[in-house]
Order: sequence, then C-alpha cells, then structure tokens
Amino acid sequence: MSRQQSSAPTMKDVAREAGVALGTVSKVINGLPVGESYRIRVEEAVKALNYRVNNYARGLKGGQTFIIAVMVPNLLNPYFSRVAHCINLELAARGYKMLLCSTEFDPVQEQNYVISAEQQKVDGIICLSYNPELEVSEDVPLISIDRYFGAKIPCVASDNYGGGRLAAEKLVENGCKNLAFLRIGSVLTNEPNKRRDGFINGCEALGVPYSLKIVDDGTPYSEFEAFLREHFHGGKLDFDGIFCVTDSLAHQIIGSLRTMGLRVPEDVQVVGFDGIRSFGDLEYTCSTIVQPVEEIAAQCVEMVLEKDRSRLPALVCLPVSYACGGTTKG
Repeated sequence: MSRQQSSAPTMKDVAREAGVALGTVSKVINGLPVGESYRIRVEEAVKALNYRVNNYARGLKGGQTFIIAVMVPNLLNPYFSRVAHCINLELAARGYKMLLCSTEFDPVQEQNYVISAEQQKVDGIICLSYNPELEVSEDVPLISIDRYFGAKIPCVASDNYGGGRLAAEKLVENGCKNLAFLRIGSVLTNEPNKRRDGFINGCEALGVPYSLKIVDDGTPYSEFEAFLREHFHGGKLDFDGIFCVTDSLAHQIIGSLRTMGLRVPEDVQVVGFDGIRSFGDLEYTCSTIVQPVEEIAAQCVEMVLEKDRSRLPALVCLPVSYACGGTTKG
C-alpha cells in the first residue's frame, strides 16, 4: 500500500520526481517552451504526484486572481442563464473562473455583490445591472450588458433599435396589416428600450398602423390581458401582428390569444425578442429576433480582460437576426 504525502506536493517535489530543474517545471506549468522530453517528464511527474497548481496564490503574486464576477438579474430567465453560460465558457477558455451572482433585480443586492467581489480581489466584473447608482472601484474593470452608465464604463448590447425595426418588417412581410407592440420592463434608461423606437420607425416607414402597450416592471400580467380584450371585437383582434419585447412575454401572450380562441399564426402572428430555445438548444420558443449571445459573451470577456482600458469603446452594438419559430407565417 502506497503512503500518502503528509502535505500537498510542491513544484520542488515535481522537479525532484522528474529529475529536472525547478525552472523547467515552472516553464511547463506556465505553458512556456521547453524541450519535448523535459515537458513529458514534468507532465508525468505532475500526474504521479497529483500536483495541483494553486492559481489563486500564483495570481496574487502577479496581482491577479483569475476570477471574474458575473452578475445577472436571475437564473430563471433562459436568456440570462444563457448569457452566464456563454460567459463561463469564454472565461474557462482563457484560464479564468466565474464568480456567478444572481441579484434578483435588487439594486441593494447588486451593490453588496460588488463589494463582496472587490473584497475577493476579482480581476473584473461583468454585469447586467438594474442599479443606476451602482458604485464600483475604478481599480476594478467593469463591463455592462445593456445598461449604459457613461463613457467610462463600456457597454455591450445587441442592436435593439434594428431588432425592433426588423420585427415590424417581418410581420408586414408575412402579411400583417395592423401591428401592436407589447412591453414590460425597467423604467431605467437602457439599450432594450430602443426596441420600441425601432418598431415605431419600421411601422411608420412601411405605412402600417400600430398600437402600443407599455408597462413597468412589477405590473401584473392582467394589464396585457385587459389590453387584448379591449381590442377584441366579433371574435377578432384589431391587429393581426404582435411584437413582444421579450420571448418570455411572447410566450404568455400566445397562451392568452389561444385562450381567446385565436389561432397563432393563422389569426395573429407573434414575434418575440431574445432567441430563447426550448431546453436551451432545440426549437425556438416563438418567432424571434435573435440576440447573438455567444458574441456578446466573447466581447464582454475580451473587454474585461483588456489591460489598456483607454482603448475600450463606450458602446459595442452587435447585430441581431430573425428566426421563424412557428408563430409567424414566413
């Protein structure tokens, strides 16, 4: 029976086991070039001793922890979950770990997470914030998703304005004559608010009438049901095309329409926004304007790790696309 070491093996133990200099072990562990035979001996020694690199301690010596805090409003919304998932993959590919914080849309909780992240010496923060007064130390790189805090804090977002216009264009292209825009969201100034403006611009450019139902976060869903009933006459809606600000809202609206005896997409066509798929990577939940989540994640990680922050733009706007998910006729 083999004896276990009384303490964790060190780089010196690896060097002794491999019969090489300590500097050679350091080069192999840090991915620097060495002779192939030396690399093999070191890797075999690492495996034999079950040596584990202490990235935290190594990082502190170089002023890094290789940890990035990522704050999202919650993990129930499939879009937020996918954002966190893709950011985690991007960080892992670069040798970093993610400290995930679910804020539950609570501005106070957001600030507490920021304080905690700073205390843990994270190398940066990526956040989808609902706190316009969020305070972050200037020493900690911060990248915002969708919320514009000012020129000093880079923001990464989809082309929300273009997406709103694209939704109007697709509904009209598929035969709709009268449109509606339904929105529930934050009263804060943010990039997703531009979806409405793009939709209005698209409708006016195409010469089609439209209606708006816009409510703030916390408003009960019954407000939308009442809106639909107000526009329901003789078994028909006043409009035959609906653009919802998110796929989650679109899913609820589709259920209400069917309860009213209306067929989707035969009687009413519906387009959402986000690109949510069933079980993460299968069919789209509805016809939708797809946010490029992988590109958003890659851009956020690239920017939060950028050493020269003076090179970062104030806003990065990434293109969206349209996908037919069965709730339009196209």
